[in-house]
Formats: sequence, C-alpha cells, structure tokens
Amino acid sequence: MVARRITILGATGSIGLNTLDVIRRHPDRFSVYALTAGTRAEELASLCREFRPDVAVMADPAAAERLAGLLSDLPDIRIKSGPEGLCEVASASDADTVMASIVGAAGLPPTLAAVRAGKRVLLANKEALVMSGKLFMDAVAASGAEVLPIDSEHNAIFQCMPADKIRDPESAGITRILLTASGGPFRESSAESLRSVSPAQACAHPNWSMGQKISVDSATLMNKGLELIEACWLFNTTPARVEVHVHPESIIHSMVEYVDGSVLAQLGSPDMRTPIANGLAWPERIDAGVAPLDLFSIGRFHFEPPDLVRFPCLRLAAEAFESGGTAPAVLNAANEVAVAAFLAGNLCFSDIPVIIERTLAATAVVSADSFETIFAKDTEARERAMEQIALLTV
Repeated sequence: MVARRITILGATGSIGLNTLDVIRRHPDRFSVYALTAGTRAEELASLCREFRPDVAVMADPAAAERLAGLLSDLPDIRIKSGPEGLCEVASASDADTVMASIVGAAGLPPTLAAVRAGKRVLLANKEALVMSGKLFMDAVAASGAEVLPIDSEHNAIFQCMPADKIRDPESAGITRILLTASGGPFRESSAESLRSVSPAQACAHPNWSMGQKISVDSATLMNKGLELIEACWLFNTTPARVEVHVHPESIIHSMVEYVDGSVLAQLGSPDMRTPIANGLAWPERIDAGVAPLDLFSIGRFHFEPPDLVRFPCLRLAAEAFESGGTAPAVLNAANEVAVAAFLAGNLCFSDIPVIIERTLAATAVVSADSFETIFAKDTEARERAMEQIALLTV
C-alpha cells in the first residue's frame, strides 16, 4: 500500500486538526507534505514539530517570519507565505491529496489550484463552490480532479448515492435530497430575543465544535443556505429537489430519497473525523477514532421545517442560487462581512440577514463568466456590505 501524501489548507482550524488526528492514527497510510495556516504561527510550529511536513505556509507574511524563527532548528522545513505560497503547495506534485479547509472566500484560489493540478480534493471549503459553482465544476471536469465532500451533510449524501451517479442522480432514480440541519442554538428563540444575542452565545453550538464564523453561520441558518448551494453543484441538482429538515439531534447527517419510496440515511455521532476519514481513505473504510453510535441512549429523532421568518438566510441563499451569475458570490461576501461585524460587536445578530439582503439589492448581478469577474464582484459586494452596515448603525 502506497501512503497518500497530504497537504492541509487550514491546518490550525477545527477541520485541519481533526484531519491530523485521523492521520496520526494511520502513519502507514498517510504522511504530511504541507501544512498551512493564517496567522497562528505558534500553533502551526507545534504541528510542524510533530508531523514534519516538507513545507509550511502562513497566509500572513509577518506570521511566516515568526514561524521561521520558531522553526529555525528545523531547516528542512521550507517556509512560504501569502496567497502564492498557498497556491504553490496546493498544486505541488509532491502531494496527491489536498484537504481544502480554509474558511471563506480566501480558500477559493488554493482550492482551485489543487483542482487544476488534478488532485484528490477533500472539500471542506463550501464557499469555493458557492462563489464559482459552474466554473469550479468545469475545472474539475477538465483536470480530472477527484472532489470528495467533507461537510458532514454532503459527505452523508455522497455515501447514500451510487458512486458512479454522483453527477447524474436522476438516472439513479433519486428524487430528492433531504439536507438536515441542527437548527443551531436559537432554534426555539423568539425573533425579539435574537436582537440581543451575543457573539459568545452564537458561537456556542449545541452539537458541533466549530470555528467562530461557521458557528455564527449555523446560528443564522446561513450555513445551511451555503450548503444548499453547494449540494446543487456537487450533485447536479436544483433547490426544488433539496429539502431542508431541522434535526436537532444531529445524528442523521442527511438522506437521499429514491423513486421507489426508499430513503437512505447516513447516521453517526456529530464528529467531523467520520467524514474526514471517509474522504482520506475512500473507497475504503478506516478507524476515525469516533466512539460507536449508541442509538438506545438517543432514544428518538425529531424533525421540523426551518423557520424562514426568524431565519431568512436560508431563503436568501436559495434565491441567490436561482438568480445565478454572481449573486451567490455577492451573498457569500455580504455574509462574511456581516458576520465579522457581528463578532466585532458592531452589528446586531438579527441584522446579519438584513445586511445580506440589502447588499444583494445594491449589487448588480452579472454573468459569472470568469474567476476574475467573480473576485471583482466579491470585492464590490464587500464594499457595499460595509456601506450598508454604516447606514444601519448610524
């Protein structure tokens, strides 16, 4: 068995650390070629000492200088920085597998570089597909890259479909994708109480351990909106064939309905090591370090429809997908700006969807005919979102 060589984009985040935990359990199967991070030089230095990658990259040049100092006694580890360094290790021939787990729009360029290089790409960066869906999938087809979804919901859907019908679900007799959502920490909160939600409360997810941005997205249901768009591109379908079910136990990660009435579901504990191990070893199965699921202790499952009045982000995402062109990129950019403002204490939680909707209205949608167009519209949308925040908080 030839060991896979792994590059992890976003090694110090939740997905990156869970990936390294799975790798740690299987030293005969996997080795690390490159580790990257944004600004956490000290954390990356510690990981480099354990996993001894060939290359370490900091997105922030100043952090790269700190990392070089921290690893001065390990001259065999090459230090790189900036977007160029990220794209270089993502496409390097020394690795065959890339875990794409950089959060937000910043993850698109290196993820695209990995795709264009024909890698096995473990896609945990949903924004890459949200921003550039058709162009991204066209690049996958052109290069022969292998894209495996790592989000727990999309990985569940992937596991419930025939492997050769992922891009042609109708020919497999698939009628609907049932996308599950935990509902976040405010599932039972009143609309009025959402105005006083603090960043600490929004980041306290009841089931999953995640970074701040994705935790807030889960609380607003924007995470499910982004996942809806991602599912449409990954599985070549439309929002009309994707139904979101709020499932607070987070044990059924998603389901696939077939024309004969069968519904296949993938179940598991809310632990990201399960989909990560699935992607790393696919089509084989390996131990992920996850405890067996105890269905007796859970007792029963609950399902309810999402409340699009209290949580309109899901509706906004579906509308952006239907609008097409650069609308999903604008949605994503506005959301990133609004969430950052909320986390900084400059925006009310319930005003996050307000900023997104106003930014969508203020930004002209054009054809997403090139990545340059998408990045330009991303920049424009961020400026518009900042303007809307300023108007709202005056």
